[in-house]
Amino acid sequence: MQKFWNWIHDDSGGRVLRLEGPIDSESYWGDEITPKNFRDELYAEDGDVTIYLNSPGGNVFAAAEIYTMIRDYPHNVKVRIASIAASAATVIAMAGDVVQMSPTALLFVHDPSTIAMGNTKDMEKAITTLNEVKESIINAYAAKTGLSRSKISKLMSDETWMNAKKAVELGFADEILFDEKKPEQPEPEKEEEEPKEDNPDEEGGEDDPDEEEKKPEEKPFKLDSDWSYSTRIMGQTILGKITASCKNPDESGSDGKSPDTPKPAEKGMNTAPVIGMDGKTKDGAMPYEILKQQLAFLK
Repeated sequence: MQKFWNWIHDDSGGRVLRLEGPIDSESYWGDEITPKNFRDELYAEDGDVTIYLNSPGGNVFAAAEIYTMIRDYPHNVKVRIASIAASAATVIAMAGDVVQMSPTALLFVHDPSTIAMGNTKDMEKAITTLNEVKESIINAYAAKTGLSRSKISKLMSDETWMNAKKAVELGFADEILFDEKKPEQPEPEKEEEEPKEDNPDEEGGEDDPDEEEKKPEEKPFKLDSDWSYSTRIMGQTILGKITASCKNPDESGSDGKSPDTPKPAEKGMNTAPVIGMDGKTKDGAMPYEILKQQLAFLK
C-alpha cells in the first residue's frame, strides 16, 4: 500500500511527517490519509513532530479523529502548510501547537456538505447533521483563533480563501515560513534647528505687547460742536466776510474797536455796502439774492 507519510529524523532528534493527499476513513486507492495508519506511525516513536501538510481535504470525521490524536500526543507538534490546507485538512492544521504557512500556501474554509436521499424526514435529518458538524468544526477554529463563533460561521458560509498573511491576521496560522525580518535601520540624526529670535521688524512677527499699549487709541472723527448746514447761515457767513473786507482800516480805534460814530468816507476808499431792510443796496442791487443763487448752484 502506498503511504502518505515519510518519516525523517532531523538534527534535533525530532521527526518530520509529510501528509499529502485526501483524508478519508478508509484507504481505497492507497494514497489516502486514514486515522488508523496515522496513529500507528505517530506512536511508533517518541519525540517532537513536524507535519508538512498538503491536502485538499476529505472526510470530516476522519479529520476530526486525526485532530484528536495530534492534540493528545504528549510531545510538541508543529504543522507546516506547504501548499494547501482545504476543507477537512484545516481541522488537522488547527491541532498543531504552532501552525506555520509557506508564503505561497492557501487555507480554505467552507460549510460541510454531504449527499442525502430519502423522504422529507431524511432531508431534515441531513440538515440537522450538517449543522452539528459545522458547530464541531467551529469548535476547532475558535480554540485556535479566538474569533467569535458568528465570525467563523460567516467565514465558512462565504467559502473563504486565505493566503498566509490573512491566515496569520485571523489567527488560523501563527507564523509565515521564511519571513525573516530585516533589522531596522537607525534613523539619521536630525540636526537641531537653532531657535529663531523674534524680530519685531519682520512681517508676521509677534507684536510686542508693550508696543500695543504705547499706540494711541484712534477715535472716530467728530466735530467739536454740533453744526448743521443752513443756506441762510452760510449766506450770512459769506456776506459777513465780504462786508469785513470792505471796511476802512482807519475806522477802527486805537484799541482795535470800532468807534461809536462813523467817520466820513474819504475819496477813493472802499466802503461797506449798506443793505436796507428790503435787502437792497443804495444802487438797487440785491447782493443777498445773488449770493443765494450762487449757493443754490454750488449745491
